[in-house]
Amino acid sequence: MNPDHYSLPRNVRLLIGMRAARSLGQGAMVAAFTLYLHALGWSGTAIGAVLMGALLVGAVLTLAVGPLSDRGGRRWFLIGYDILQVAAAITAMLTSTSWLLVTAAILGGFGRGANGAAGPFSPIEQAWFAIELPLNRRGRVFSHNSAIGFIGMAVGAALASVPPLLMGHAFALDDYRALFVLPLAGSLVSLALLAAAREPVIPTRPKTSAAHEAHARRDENRLLRRLVACNFVNGLGIGLTGPLIAFWFAIKFHHGLDTIGPGMAVGFVLGSVGAWLAGKLARRYNVIQTVIRMRATGIALLIAMPLAPWFWLAMVLYMLRGAANRGTAGVRQALAAG
Repeated sequence: MNPDHYSLPRNVRLLIGMRAARSLGQGAMVAAFTLYLHALGWSGTAIGAVLMGALLVGAVLTLAVGPLSDRGGRRWFLIGYDILQVAAAITAMLTSTSWLLVTAAILGGFGRGANGAAGPFSPIEQAWFAIELPLNRRGRVFSHNSAIGFIGMAVGAALASVPPLLMGHAFALDDYRALFVLPLAGSLVSLALLAAAREPVIPTRPKTSAAHEAHARRDENRLLRRLVACNFVNGLGIGLTGPLIAFWFAIKFHHGLDTIGPGMAVGFVLGSVGAWLAGKLARRYNVIQTVIRMRATGIALLIAMPLAPWFWLAMVLYMLRGAANRGTAGVRQALAAG
């Protein structure tokens, strides 16, 4: 058996390493950022507005950088993203002045939990993977890449919860600010890995007849319209639940980072298990059926969460939902790239 069949291109290995590095800080911020704003005395409305602003700015950036990166310079776009992350993390570490913190949160995407991806620049990473990998390997590699991101998120959420557990009391504001060292370190490591990467070479497509190309383009546009509709609904759900989940646990059950953080860490670990399982199921059945079945399970668990009367029951439902819902991220990205 050819050992090269299982080896990954150098750029792909570096991209996976970048995801692992970034995911540590993102996991810590998912667990801690909204609790930090709550400790600063911000209202739920203000916290939601900041997160909404970050999502809107991210959407605009995605629309802008995607087409621009198709002309080349994918590596430099990602370098620019990580430089922004470094600046945002340093700002959040040094000050809690509202307008500076809001700017840092919007640029840094704190609390969004992008699974180690490059936030609004993540389509560039996905396109880079698609360039480097043949079609028959994308599902497996995308799933493994997603699983690694979830493991990093779990480690980050766990690291964020260690200090309050050791100190035996709730975090002070300075303690929260110290956590921004994790996204700072992750972005610096990602920059170092990008420095070692090489700009991807886009393969030339074979020439086809005008009629065949027009037919293929119509089919692609039809599928893309469906994908856009699915992503719109998916994004609506993520915006309503994902960034605010730690805040919801704190308000509903009056728990702090010392219990919310470990629970979220386990949820991210189960997300990585779900990503591995999704890769297996996609090879046995197909990507579409795998996504439908796992996401349907996630919806049922999400409906049950607000009905749970106890913190740990709600947290267990959240953990299981993480396996079912987050686990499809890799195969969905492979489908979109295809």
